Amino acid sequence: MARGGGRSGGSRPPVTRNTQISKTMSWLLRHGAEKEGLAFTSSGFLAVSAVLQNQKLKSLKVTFDEVKEVVKEDAKGRFLLVTAASLAGSSEEEKTISEVTGQIDESSNDPKDWLIRANQGHSLKIDDADGLLTPITAENLPAMAVHGTSRSAWPLILASGGLKPMGRNHVHFATGLPSAWSKPQTQSADSVAAVDDETAKAAVVSGMRNSSSVLVYLDLAKALEKGIKFGLSDNGVVLTEGNEQGLVPVQVFSRVEERGGEGLILVEGGKAVKETPEGWARGKGKGKG
Repeated sequence: MARGGGRSGGSRPPVTRNTQISKTMSWLLRHGAEKEGLAFTSSGFLAVSAVLQNQKLKSLKVTFDEVKEVVKEDAKGRFLLVTAASLAGSSEEEKTISEVTGQIDESSNDPKDWLIRANQGHSLKIDDADGLLTPITAENLPAMAVHGTSRSAWPLILASGGLKPMGRNHVHFATGLPSAWSKPQTQSADSVAAVDDETAKAAVVSGMRNSSSVLVYLDLAKALEKGIKFGLSDNGVVLTEGNEQGLVPVQVFSRVEERGGEGLILVEGGKAVKETPEGWARGKGKGKG
């Protein structure tokens, strides 16, 4: 009998050290820096040396080599790691950092020479938030912009008239779907543990949760025509603060469909075409997406 009183249906694979470090860095860079007494540069970077001195990372005894490995191996490209020297001249703030650290070798392994930021997902305000994004126009529209949510959240989205940032600075849209979603889903812990690197990467797309059971496709051209501004993050996520009301309205949804379950089509061309199943509001929709 398995120890620990885990949930029935098999235990989850243990959290790896890299995942633990990644989650802690994500929290710090997106949400916790101010609370932890860390100051962003104008474009959202933190000094790596300061990040490593944060108590949460110090308690894990995280090394700079581990930070570099987490950044390199992160399938969603959540982080950007650069030398301070590479940003010299981009703003007065970065010039000051560069002057303090001096002439930096790109191969330096000294964390004092490096800066790190989260590419998207912030709830903290960044002075030059637009500097993190490439503006999206009619000339560079991504082929797809899709937001993943849950069955239980969909009735709330519909009732509010559309998508809101919900505590973050932006609403997030992926520019594609995980290719693994077209393959049979594995259920057992043994199957999950045995998945190879290629399959694991196929199950990951920046800006999309694998647990998403409702997919909201955006008519990006129509949204731009209505004056909603969008930007593309370094890791390929479409971000927007919404309209003047902080909303991405249903009217610019090209299609909303259920993933798994009955595969219901809920919205077509900005109009609801199917009533939300009663069970969804109570979190009882079929399947897990």
